[in-house]
Amino acid sequence: MEEYVSNRIALGRRGEDLAAEHLVGLGYRILDRNWRCRQGEIDIIAAETAVLAFVEVKTRSTLAYGHPFEAITAAKLARLRRLAATWCAENDPQVASIRIDAIAVFLPYSGPPRIEHLTGVHS
Repeated sequence: MEEYVSNRIALGRRGEDLAAEHLVGLGYRILDRNWRCRQGEIDIIAAETAVLAFVEVKTRSTLAYGHPFEAITAAKLARLRRLAATWCAENDPQVASIRIDAIAVFLPYSGPPRIEHLTGVHS
C-alpha cells in the first residue's frame, strides 16, 4: 500500500512539473504551486498578461478510470473558486480577470507524455 501511495504521489508531482513547464512555454509566469489553506489546495497559480489562472492538474498513466477531466466535478470547481477568492484576498493581484483552468497530463508506461489544457473551465 505504501508503495502505491508513493508512486501515486510521484506521478502527481511529475504531472504538475510538466504542467508548469507547459504553462511557462506558453508565456505564463508561475506565481505559486501547491498553495494550501485550511479549505484545500490549488495546484498552480499562473499569470498570463492581465489574466490570473488557477490551474487544477490531473495526471494519469492510463485511462482505465476515465479521462482526467472527468475527475473535475462541479463541487471541485466550486471549491477551486472559493480557494481562488481566498488566494486573491491574501495576495491582492493586479489583474483584469481570473479564471479556472484544467490540465490533463498523460504519462503512459511507454511513449511520450501528452498534455491537454482547458482554459476557463465552467461547471
